[in-house]
Amino acid sequence: MTKALLGIIGGSGVYDLPGLEDVKEQAVLTPWGEPSDLLRFGRIHGTEAVFLPRHGRGHRLSPSGINYRANIDALKRVGVTDVISVSACGSFREELPPGLFVAVDQFIDRTFGRQSSFFGNGCVAHVSMAHPVAPLLQNRLVAAAKAEGVDIFKGGTYVCMEGPQFSSRAESLAYKAAGCHVIGMTALPEAKLAREAEMSYATLAMVTDYDCWRDDIAAVEVHDILSVVRSNAEKAARLLARLMSEFPAEHQPCPIGSDRALDYALVTSRDAWDPALVGKLDAILARKLKS
Repeated sequence: MTKALLGIIGGSGVYDLPGLEDVKEQAVLTPWGEPSDLLRFGRIHGTEAVFLPRHGRGHRLSPSGINYRANIDALKRVGVTDVISVSACGSFREELPPGLFVAVDQFIDRTFGRQSSFFGNGCVAHVSMAHPVAPLLQNRLVAAAKAEGVDIFKGGTYVCMEGPQFSSRAESLAYKAAGCHVIGMTALPEAKLAREAEMSYATLAMVTDYDCWRDDIAAVEVHDILSVVRSNAEKAARLLARLMSEFPAEHQPCPIGSDRALDYALVTSRDAWDPALVGKLDAILARKLKS
């Protein structure tokens, strides 16, 4: 069995992990550049975790300016097996009000300016994204929320837009009509890269607003979001602490195979691999290289 190590990526308003003890910070170099910030190692209830603020402390990085490949590579490089991504989002549904958490299980990618894969010419891979969220991790999020009395909705589709601007009303109405649940700016390509890195991944989407589809509510503004973000951050800290208190010491095999995603994804013949690219993939391809 593989030792379980939980990685937590904090989004807007979640720049630290309260309760983290024995904290050590580490700069991790990656072939893809610098991660958003130093990795913070520590324990809660005896469970070890690695925390990374997605936007950097002080919220220095825009959604489009985040080096998603470096973030995921850095977490993989230090042994993370499971990733919880915390993300602020807008809601397309009356029954998903501000303050509610959503454990989504599907994504629609509307980004266009980001590097979305570790692979490319010289080493081609096509991982399955039919089920982008690891069910065991999603279930743990939901159980922890219920144990802490935090309102959470299980399931739903997260639209990831490029940003940094918010949606137009036409876009908001179109996504709502398509049956989407929430919208944010950061879960992709993060989820895709985590799958390529063979890490279990789940998103905790924190609803801050109703986007701009409703006639009776003013269009979303940052100052309105921030007050909800602060309240959500406190609830997220309690939820994550509960999740860590019950997290297994050994990584449990993912029922959808997210931790073996590369088994049937690599299509380039090994004798045709580009040495330069494969050199950058040393952490991502570690399991395959050993075999």
